[in-house]
Amino acid sequence: MRNYLLIGGSRGIGAATSKLIHQNGDRYSILSRTVPSFQEGMKRHFQLDVIKDSLEGLEVGKTLDGLVYFPGTINLKPFRSLKEEDFIEDFQVNLLGAVKALKAFFPLLRKGNQPSVVLYSTVAVGQGMPFHASVAAAKGAVEGLMRSLAAEWAPTIRVNAIAPSLTGTSLAEKLLDSDQKRENADKRHPLRKIGQPEDIAEITAFLLSDKSSWITGQLIGVDGGLSTLKV
Repeated sequence: MRNYLLIGGSRGIGAATSKLIHQNGDRYSILSRTVPSFQEGMKRHFQLDVIKDSLEGLEVGKTLDGLVYFPGTINLKPFRSLKEEDFIEDFQVNLLGAVKALKAFFPLLRKGNQPSVVLYSTVAVGQGMPFHASVAAAKGAVEGLMRSLAAEWAPTIRVNAIAPSLTGTSLAEKLLDSDQKRENADKRHPLRKIGQPEDIAEITAFLLSDKSSWITGQLIGVDGGLSTLKV
């Protein structure tokens, strides 16, 4: 039985990932600001803010076999409207929160059984999309962190990242709050649909498991074909 820590995994992709972990017979703890919507198989929930609160002394187990950092932002504005504070906030949530969590739990990961770290980028880093300057800059930093740590922590700890396109979660609800917006979003993808939390959770659970034991330092696009296809 493997033991995982999900950072910010209380809703959406995090909840879907929790379900898969439970179905696989493994255990997990969640560190998030809100109470998790799915709790079966959960060892503990720590209600705190990874950016503001201390992570020291949290009892998540003697070892960790995997860690997922879910927090992210969708801060879409023209560059002229973005303030320095927008870039700082996106950088704090997407990158520095992950750095803080990985520093805090590295000793437990190092003791784990084929431990795996999963981070999240976005299709906008590689694709280049208008109004994404702040979030793409922050997620680009996440990709750099992933590759650097994958090299530094090999062969003990695997580190990978997932780059989704638009996914139907609460984070994206303002972009999908009408039938017309949803239809337009579907049409932008070669598979003619946006992603669902389960789509991303399946890859997340795979990267956590020993089924992906020969995969590290990889950015995996789960984006309905948007990053590579023009149809």
